[in-house]
Amino acid sequence: MSKHIKLSDYEDGKKFDGDYSDALKEIQERLAHVHFEHIIHGNRTILVFEGWDAAGKGGCIRRMTAEWDPRYFEVYPIGAPTREEKDRHFLWRFWKRLPGSREIAVFDRSWYGRVLVERVEGYCSKADWKRGYDEINEFEAQQIDGGTNLVKLFFHVTQDAQDQRFADRLNTPDKRWKITKDDFRNRAKRDDYLEAMEDMFKQTDTRWAPWKVIDGNDKKAARIAAMTYVAETLEAALPKELPDADPELVKLAEEAFGYKPKTAE
Repeated sequence: MSKHIKLSDYEDGKKFDGDYSDALKEIQERLAHVHFEHIIHGNRTILVFEGWDAAGKGGCIRRMTAEWDPRYFEVYPIGAPTREEKDRHFLWRFWKRLPGSREIAVFDRSWYGRVLVERVEGYCSKADWKRGYDEINEFEAQQIDGGTNLVKLFFHVTQDAQDQRFADRLNTPDKRWKITKDDFRNRAKRDDYLEAMEDMFKQTDTRWAPWKVIDGNDKKAARIAAMTYVAETLEAALPKELPDADPELVKLAEEAFGYKPKTAE
């Protein structure tokens, strides 16, 4: 378990250095290529996005998935559990959303709600959230042992940066829907959340499922950093070679229109 992650180390807010539009296009193309290989090899992947309200998770997810084939990924925005979900173990609703072969499941918030919002807001008992660390670690180990890739990102912003984004949302008519009373309730308990986050990192930053903290104080820099990390991690997990064309499909193409396999130069 890690004991060294400190969110205060991710507050520089350094502006993105370079042409953001070019960098975004380049990383989106790279992620598209990774996604195609992911499909070809029949991989399974879970991407976890956690962090503060208005930290940039949603914007990053939209740009990350922009060039992906929608048939092979799903984004799950996780809110309060339904009555049916409350009647079962807290991980039950996530088991139902796990990816199959060729699929990527993107969780916009996740099972870490047990040790964050549920802990801080008193939605579960102390015994429940304390037990949750081991349950989460075992759950993640099960996914990885079963051949699923798991990437966990945490978007961090300072209070000043969050307040500015809240103000921007209130000042922008078509973005006001994004802000709720819950955002201000959570803001008032920032110290409690910081304590819970510190414990979360200590208990769940494991060798098999490490956390990647993203300095979200500059949105552009945060998006490129997060998307690059996802690309690098999945590239490392995928086989290096692509399979040959299916002989049966090659034969059908030969019969249909005289296809000739292209020889390597």
